[in-house]
Parts: sequence; C-alpha cells; structure tokens
Amino acid sequence: PGKVSGHVSVVITKDDLKNVKDGAVLVSPSTTVDYVPVLKRVIAIVAEEGGVLSHASVISRELHIPCIIGTKNATQVLKDGDFVEVDANHGVVKNMKIIE
Repeated sequence: PGKVSGHVSVVITKDDLKNVKDGAVLVSPSTTVDYVPVLKRVIAIVAEEGGVLSHASVISRELHIPCIIGTKNATQVLKDGDFVEVDANHGVVKNMKIIE
C-alpha cells in the first residue's frame, strides 16, 4: 500500500540498473534478487509481471514501498523521466504530464 510521486526509471535489463537514480519509481517487466541494491533506493516499484508472491511484491513489502504488479505494458507506456503518481492503495499509476 501507499501513494508516492516521482520520476520514472525504466529497467529492461540488469545493465539498466546503473541508470536508476535515488528516489525514482522503478518500472520493469519484473525484478530479481540482482535488483535489491537498487530497490533499496527507489520509492516505488511498477512491474509488468508477477503476483502476490512475486519478487517485486515480496521485496516491496519488506522495504515498505508501494508496488503495483501485473501492469502488462508499463515499460511501453512509461518512459525514463516521466513524472508519475503511484497509488498502490487503488492499483493506479498516473502519468502526471506537465502542461505548459
């Protein structure tokens, strides 16, 4: 559970982990144990795959950060740097585009 806002870091492969900034919202197809050092620095996880016993779900509970799983296409819809609101209480990710 929880609701946070922050900038997206899309991680498709383990090599992308080096680009994740502190306080980012990590968006990925899924997570593995290799992601743990980075997951300790993010404010939320959005994963395309997984269920309540998936790595993303379990680690988010351990780290007390919001997590939304099973999005199917988050890495296609969200891009690095997008500003989003993650509302894990309601299972919603909103892209908060700034209109100038």
